[in-house]
Amino acid sequence: MTRDEVLDVFREAGGILEGHFILSSGLRSPVFLQKARVFMYPDKTEILCKALAEKISAAGLGEIDYVVSPALGGLIPGYETARHMDVPAMWVEREDGEFRLRRFEMPKGSRVVIVEDIVTTGLSSRETVEALKAAGANVLAVACLIDRSAGAADAGVPLIALTEYAVPSYPADDLPPELAALPAVKPGSRGLT
Repeated sequence: MTRDEVLDVFREAGGILEGHFILSSGLRSPVFLQKARVFMYPDKTEILCKALAEKISAAGLGEIDYVVSPALGGLIPGYETARHMDVPAMWVEREDGEFRLRRFEMPKGSRVVIVEDIVTTGLSSRETVEALKAAGANVLAVACLIDRSAGAADAGVPLIALTEYAVPSYPADDLPPELAALPAVKPGSRGLT
């Protein structure tokens, strides 16, 4: 899929929002990719995740035993991508503030691809890589639907993005005036109590 085709799926679902947003990373942005609006539609989700599965397969990683995703945002794209790759899907979730593979056992040395929804800084990806390596997995790559960093994010392993979409993001104390003038909204889930 081309960048425009991926973004068109988001647009059709009402998943590209404009305003002043607090991202999961804590950074601020004038654009928010609300993937939950895309994931409401199984047909749209299937289109994106099938294309991501094809891109992962074309990356030459060899045999893959599992797709693992960080909860909560990665569950749907991880499951759907795993379905198209014909491998089991698992997830890590936070326990005492750290990702753990709580609900599953994975044989040591399992060949794993992490599937994310959207990558901005790579923090969730790196935390997932660390959790899986601690569990004895061989993490081959992180794959995502959209890389907001346009290749700048550090996932700790190779990053495969269905597309890149460079969206500006700023520290909260260094906002452009037009963004600072708008009320900040936090549409994501990280940090909610």
